[in-house]
Amino acid sequence: MNPSKSYQIHLKSRPEGMPTPENFERVEVPIPEPGEGEFLVKNEWMSVDPYMRGRMQEGDSYVPAFAVGEVMDGGCVGRIVSSRHPDFNEGDYVLGSKGWRDHWVSNGEGVQQVDVEKAPASSYLSVLGLTGMTAYVGLLEIGALQEGETVFVSAASGAVGSIVCQIAKIKGCRVIASSGSDQKIEWLKSKAGVDAALNYRQVDDLSAKLGELCPDGIDVYFDNVGGDHLEAAIDHMNDFGRIACCGAIASYNDKDPAPGPRNLINIIGKRLRVQGFILSDHSELKSQFAKDMSGWIQSGDIVWEETVTEGLENAPDAFLSLFESDKMGKAVVKL
Repeated sequence: MNPSKSYQIHLKSRPEGMPTPENFERVEVPIPEPGEGEFLVKNEWMSVDPYMRGRMQEGDSYVPAFAVGEVMDGGCVGRIVSSRHPDFNEGDYVLGSKGWRDHWVSNGEGVQQVDVEKAPASSYLSVLGLTGMTAYVGLLEIGALQEGETVFVSAASGAVGSIVCQIAKIKGCRVIASSGSDQKIEWLKSKAGVDAALNYRQVDDLSAKLGELCPDGIDVYFDNVGGDHLEAAIDHMNDFGRIACCGAIASYNDKDPAPGPRNLINIIGKRLRVQGFILSDHSELKSQFAKDMSGWIQSGDIVWEETVTEGLENAPDAFLSLFESDKMGKAVVKL
């Protein structure tokens, strides 16, 4: 690629079902120039996340849809290469939302300075960023976790799930994890410290297996998957249990919505609380999250994995891999 040019990834067309590389297009554009009160950032890391699949569709949502023929966006960390802003200096590292491109200009609104001496730059897109805070808010605020409870986590080796498992262990809970490969199961047991884990790809009856692993029932289910995992969890929820609905990756690429769990009526008899959540509704917890997570990292109570893809041109492949169950932890792209 020409170093004097800037590159962006545009949404070329809206996918039907599973996205393909043909839905994306790499576009060459001039490097933008910062005006008075602005600064220019060269991205070094960007995030790819499952929620971006929803933004590839038209329709109302909690975040605007990507526009066809326009650059996409998402979390990113970059270095300021020139500045005309009094509070942002050349050489500073910043966290922003202008991913899927290698350069961007900002006036500082919505941009956070980060210290890459204290933690790796990419960690501000994962454990110290929105991913870690999603786990924190979903488990502790929405799930209202209490010491000694039993927690079930689906997609437990993923970016959010792997942090959920470890926070639950820090809080003195029994943790049951579900993931899709023996390698991930081993990581969950040896690194994340879960009490039991199942490979859902090797289980004929997910509900029956979950019952074996949770003989005293489930108090909190952190749902990243939906579908059969949600149905199995409802089967074994204890009375007054809580289900924090973070994602439903099992259905993101369905052309037609799949039928919901067949046992939803049990929500009534068990008096369950089932709640979805959006992280932006809980910004008041940001400083407490940062304090707690930094402490857990320093003490060695939290570890994390990243799947790194090299090159902006390969960002679409990194995104598509989210739906292939072949990654560990947070998926990031190194530009």
